[in-house]
Amino acid sequence: MEFFLQFIPNVLLIFCRITSFFLASPVFTARNVPPQFKLGLSFFLTLMAIPAIGDEPIPMDGEYFLSIIREILIGLLLGLIANFIFTAVQIAGAFIDVQIGFAMANVMDPMTGVQTPLLGNFKYFIALLLFLTFNGHHLLIQAIVDSYEWVPLSNDFFAHIARGHVSEFLVQAFITAFALAFQMAAPLVASLFLVDVGLGVLAKTAPQFNIFVLGIPMKILVGLILLFFFIPGMYNLFSDLFKTMFEHMQRMLEILAVPGSS
Repeated sequence: MEFFLQFIPNVLLIFCRITSFFLASPVFTARNVPPQFKLGLSFFLTLMAIPAIGDEPIPMDGEYFLSIIREILIGLLLGLIANFIFTAVQIAGAFIDVQIGFAMANVMDPMTGVQTPLLGNFKYFIALLLFLTFNGHHLLIQAIVDSYEWVPLSNDFFAHIARGHVSEFLVQAFITAFALAFQMAAPLVASLFLVDVGLGVLAKTAPQFNIFVLGIPMKILVGLILLFFFIPGMYNLFSDLFKTMFEHMQRMLEILAVPGSS
């Protein structure tokens, strides 16, 4: 019993990192996922991760509170990096909504509890379904468990923050997410821009046409038709996005890794 009691501080630290990761990562952070499920999954993953970690017992002294904060921040950071890709999908949908005219009709997203554009919500659910199809939720669980091979419980997380490595990588990840969002939206945005150009030419050559009445339904029709033709290519597109997501998570673990760890 004394042997198990001395590892309770380690168990609590593992539980803090895994739980905070599920609070920020995609799929698991959805509001329709019960909190009891998140806590239960975190608890059982903690029990499964204890034999694989094999760290020395951590004393529950004055520095233990800082260790709890450190583990929570590591879990939130990894979840935030994973969530950037899904945010990019919603940003891409917002770009398209502005051009197609759907930006005025936002809907309540049941996954996040905030208002999102129509096509942004549509693309988000497609990305979520494909993520589950690719067993991405299993890879997320594997990533947080394997993170202890890169970043053990005794790590120098605050030192990496002080050196600016973490903040620099977060800025780069945000820039990458915004660039991916623009690339996803570029074909439809460019096509709808050409529609605007055509309507402008029509307004000059045939002023008797009411471009405001004619243009809005035409842009919606053209945008939906183009979106219909682009849907089959989303499979390869989102597979590349998910690959980028896990590469960024691995890069973050490499930044946080203690010298000498695997």
